[in-house]
Amino acid sequence: QVQLVESGGGLVQPGGSLTLSCAASGFAFSSYPMSWYRQAPGKERELVAHITNTGGSTNYADSVKGRFTTSRDNAKNTVYLQMNSLKPEDTAVYYCKPALAGGVASRYWGQGTQVTVSS
Repeated sequence: QVQLVESGGGLVQPGGSLTLSCAASGFAFSSYPMSWYRQAPGKERELVAHITNTGGSTNYADSVKGRFTTSRDNAKNTVYLQMNSLKPEDTAVYYCKPALAGGVASRYWGQGTQVTVSS
């Protein structure tokens, strides 16, 4: 059974930082690239960051480039999203997702973790 459990969200002031974690199980984590998405109220879900299966390459949406960093620990089956210089427009529910084209686990989403940036 594929499970994705995001954690680390919360309320933070503008300019603050948070680190999100996504603990994965039920599939060959080290074989899967992983992506982070977010969805703000009334908006489409958007891709925020992507990391290859080895962690050797990452990509980011223009809106978060230079502020967010994704990493992974394949020994712990966990992917992370370090978020710095947070802005109110970063407020959203954040999700991790396996991203291997054609991979069975790529159909699954976690429950998400809420990030609220507000003073």
